[in-house]
Amino acid sequence: QMQVTESGGGVAQAGGSLRLSCTSSTSTFNYYPVGWFRQATGTERGFVAAIKPNSVDTYYSNDVKGRFAISRDNAKATVYLQMDNLNPEDTAIYYCAIKTLPGAFEAERYYNIWGQGTAVTVSS
Repeated sequence: QMQVTESGGGVAQAGGSLRLSCTSSTSTFNYYPVGWFRQATGTERGFVAAIKPNSVDTYYSNDVKGRFAISRDNAKATVYLQMDNLNPEDTAIYYCAIKTLPGAFEAERYYNIWGQGTAVTVSS
């Protein structure tokens, strides 16, 4: 079955940038919506961004809109999350997930294939 693996996490200073990658083992990945979620220590996991297979329709949480950009490269079976103007509140474990059920893009219950996460730390 499909699997996804995140990479690109690390440490950035406030105002800096990171680009996360979500890569699948199969091109079937390209035919599903994909989302990014994040979970900071002591908080519930929350929605960050999502992208449809058409690569045109994208969705963002209000707290990252205008700072983060989601995109995908079908040739690489990869979805990216470009994170600019990072702030310490962006510190979290970031997860990539495949949306396999119809429903709201911000609701994680509609995603049932998840990566292990990649850690992002933003220092002030």
